[in-house]
Amino acid sequence: MTERNRRDFLGTAALAGAGAVAACGGAESTASDGAPGVVARPRLTWRLASSFPRGLDTIFGASEVFANRVESLTEGRFRVRAYPAGELVPALGVLDAVQQGTIEFGHSATYYYTGKNPALAFDTAMPFGLMARQQNAWLYHGGGLELMREVFADFDIVNFPCGNTGCQMGGWFRREVNTLAELRGIKMRIPGLGAEVLSRLGVTVQTIPGGEIYPALERGVVDAAEWIGPYDDLKLGFHRVAKNYYYPGWWEPGPTLSLYVNRTAWDSLPSEYQAIVAAAAAETNIDMTARYDAQNPGAMRTLVEEGVTLRPFSDEIMTGCRDTAFELMNENAAAEAGYRKIFESWDEARQSAFRWFSTAEQTYARFSFGRG
Repeated sequence: MTERNRRDFLGTAALAGAGAVAACGGAESTASDGAPGVVARPRLTWRLASSFPRGLDTIFGASEVFANRVESLTEGRFRVRAYPAGELVPALGVLDAVQQGTIEFGHSATYYYTGKNPALAFDTAMPFGLMARQQNAWLYHGGGLELMREVFADFDIVNFPCGNTGCQMGGWFRREVNTLAELRGIKMRIPGLGAEVLSRLGVTVQTIPGGEIYPALERGVVDAAEWIGPYDDLKLGFHRVAKNYYYPGWWEPGPTLSLYVNRTAWDSLPSEYQAIVAAAAAETNIDMTARYDAQNPGAMRTLVEEGVTLRPFSDEIMTGCRDTAFELMNENAAAEAGYRKIFESWDEARQSAFRWFSTAEQTYARFSFGRG
């Protein structure tokens, strides 16, 4: 990883401490030859479209966390106005709007757009893949972000990790499903490669924006639906129309949400503002996971108190889904060189991370979790 790339997507200089903040606050800086030079710090107002409804204060709220941080670090000179799904563009139209320059910023889950390029799924999460910390390790220090930026270049977008929900739940089912046979014929809301896996196993899959899932589940348009986890699922009220809450969300064990920046708009920013955008995105990336980790335990207790039954997916379903997932990934890798390049990097990181996590983390979790 080059030092320039490291600064570009981590913004470590902007986050390092008081020196960085002071650099953002002054009107002058020292040029490379030691002579004083005036820093161009224009007043800007950019728009950010989110794929998520305003009522979900953590996943949509990440856009506001990012916007507030950019404004703070530029002392109000660079303002970002965050809009929820549907106000500026449709929930699943964010990438297109940023690509076309309709808006400067977008915040979304890139696996919504795998119809444009299957490799985009790696930017968010892959079935039976990396957990949040492992995903960050691959993106920030394993070459993952550089590889994804090669894909995003085709869309005239610069992308930044900007949030992660942590391992998600497996979703809400109207009836029990214990075998692969019982999955066949179910209509389920699920995006990304997980949808392709279940489709191959006989599930009728749909991609529905978050704000539309409840009525679809209530009216029987779908028999099952996954969203995120207890905190958001409780807010959306899924427990009122389905009582079987399955886990884990094997299709997204550590899904990254991404900030999209229109390339032309990005290139127009002074380098100081580019560093601040990168720093604010990195901070938001950490903040979202911490918020969900703080909010989900209490929400889970509430759901159980209200009559929800927690059910693990059976080993038969997990094994069948895992085999199908890697079958699909290997097919995609064989068919397209760009996908294969990313898959090989990701798979090497996955296997390495799993060896390490199974040593210390898993052993600790097996002994300690559930003992109180």
